[in-house]
Amino acid sequence: MKKRVLGTDLKVSAIGLGCMGFSHAYGAPTDKKTAVETIRKAVEMGYDFFDTAEVYGTADDPHQNELLVGESLKDIRDNVVIATKFGIKFDMSSPEVNKPLIPDSRPETIRASVDASLKRLGTDHIDLYYQHRADPNVPIEEVAGVMSELIKAGKITHWGLSEADEEQIRRAHKVCPITAIQNRYSMMARWHEKLFPVLEELNIVFVAFSPLANGFLSGKYGKGTQFDGALDYRSAMPQFTEKGIEQNSDLLSLVNKIAEKKNATPAQISLAWMMCKKPYIVPIPGSRKTDRLKENLAAADIILTDSEIAEIDKALDNMEMSAVFGGSKIIKE
Repeated sequence: MKKRVLGTDLKVSAIGLGCMGFSHAYGAPTDKKTAVETIRKAVEMGYDFFDTAEVYGTADDPHQNELLVGESLKDIRDNVVIATKFGIKFDMSSPEVNKPLIPDSRPETIRASVDASLKRLGTDHIDLYYQHRADPNVPIEEVAGVMSELIKAGKITHWGLSEADEEQIRRAHKVCPITAIQNRYSMMARWHEKLFPVLEELNIVFVAFSPLANGFLSGKYGKGTQFDGALDYRSAMPQFTEKGIEQNSDLLSLVNKIAEKKNATPAQISLAWMMCKKPYIVPIPGSRKTDRLKENLAAADIILTDSEIAEIDKALDNMEMSAVFGGSKIIKE
């Protein structure tokens, strides 16, 4: 498996595994036995970078995902990199399937969160600890100061920001150097490309979540596809509506055309596009199916030239496509 380096010393598989979907947001959770077996199979395939968060779970078991990841990787902990996140909770009073987020990055909350995550993950340290979303009530410098404290204590070894902008990155980095940001990025969600210069300047890696636009760019979903309105976020995402599928027909045609030329799948082309664009982009697609895990991993072997990337970007710039899900609403408690 090809490798990429986060920051200066955190070497990971070129494609990581986003584990959220085993427990949260994509329909009913996978049963524990199957989820653990799938994560272990991912390790056998070559994955060694696993992403979770303290809030990925269910109403009955709100921290389920960290427990699954910890159980799956406990025997090989020293051979893998685990990333998790702090700083939000869900507004469970909301009737929406995609619950709004309530930020909370008070220092006392962070300290309690890291200890709880360490216990659930069954480890003495977290390799990469992200602030899940910025907290407007807590200066980012204060958060970075707590991260420095946790690094000195050995509870975490690296840290980062999720869905961060340039100002937040620069302010935080001055206090405690950032290893990675984790932002939404795909052919349909390119607004964070403006961060590339600052990431290069500061040697910060871009970990791309939802690199397949929540699975849409796999080309597996068409008109008539039904999602669980109570448990599956895709039921409320614009790219999966009938109108959205019509608006995105040119996009899917483009990806399919390139996939045929490269003897690849649309999902592989979507991942290869971002990996070939910048050597510091590490996508973390999620899947609960072993065949899809294999498919995604093979994207690291596909080469797109600079001219091919430029042609794709030009086409994307001038193409009609639907709105794409851009993240959960953030509210103040």
